[in-house]
Amino acid sequence: MRLLFMGTPQFAVPTLKRLLSSPHSVIAVFTQSDKPAGRGEKLSAPPVKRLASEHEIPVYQPEKLKAEAWQRTIQTMAVDAIVVVAYGKILPSWLFTLPLYGAINLHASLLPKYRGAAPIHWAIAEGEITTGVTTMKIDAGLDTGDILLQEKVDIGSDDTAADLHDRLAAVGSDLILRTLDLLESHEIEPIPQDPKLATYAPLLKKKDGELRWEQTSREVHNRIRAFNPWPGAYTYLHGALLRVWKAAPVIVPDNAQTPGTLTHHNSLGAVVTCRQGSLQLQQVQLENRKKIPAQDFLHGIRLAQNQSILLGR
Repeated sequence: MRLLFMGTPQFAVPTLKRLLSSPHSVIAVFTQSDKPAGRGEKLSAPPVKRLASEHEIPVYQPEKLKAEAWQRTIQTMAVDAIVVVAYGKILPSWLFTLPLYGAINLHASLLPKYRGAAPIHWAIAEGEITTGVTTMKIDAGLDTGDILLQEKVDIGSDDTAADLHDRLAAVGSDLILRTLDLLESHEIEPIPQDPKLATYAPLLKKKDGELRWEQTSREVHNRIRAFNPWPGAYTYLHGALLRVWKAAPVIVPDNAQTPGTLTHHNSLGAVVTCRQGSLQLQQVQLENRKKIPAQDFLHGIRLAQNQSILLGR
């Protein structure tokens, strides 16, 4: 097939690589604009653009696709299918049916669960033990198109969003190739989604990372994993931001302290009381400081064994 690839971040890179090594031909790549990055605010190209440039594939970075000029441009490419992986922009309806095989999207969940912008993060935050990837025909709704193929992926008890991101990207790259091959041989039957089973994964905001110690230790742990690396899970110590990068639920017998109480436990180290259960902090980062082991943090704030302090606003 002649393909147009549309994608932007690192999640889309494995799929583009897979297509470039396949019998299919990637005619052009559409991606978002270069963005300022780093302390110098220098323009940085999206990962997909960098890969496409290495392979001398034409790259387009339109601010909007609604203009008729872009429709004419894509029509002249005479592609058989459009592959979309985390492009990050709303697509015009004319794009869905322009090629023979339509526009195929790779989504990082088992649709109709976790439609939306952050399916990896919210699946972990909600305590799921299984997720996956879905290929679907794009329509005018938000991830509502007919399902083509799906592949399940287990979520480990210590997986962060970064860990799961990489596994899903790899599995998704193979699923896209299988989908295209089956479409070309007419061996795939699209399956409509059941809207009654739909759940949503909205775009992440910084405030999503604030920990609520009134939750159970398992729920807090899920959010720490889900929001690593961004927006990062955090609480407050005497008004200063305290990020929690790594932790684990633990059992502390007869713990009746107020949720949010940080105790220097004699054997477990930094332990925070939750509504149900406790959480052992393992790696933290105080505002304007480096990430450090939680035991070093206890020494730094001079919290002696069996002493406690309250975290939060």
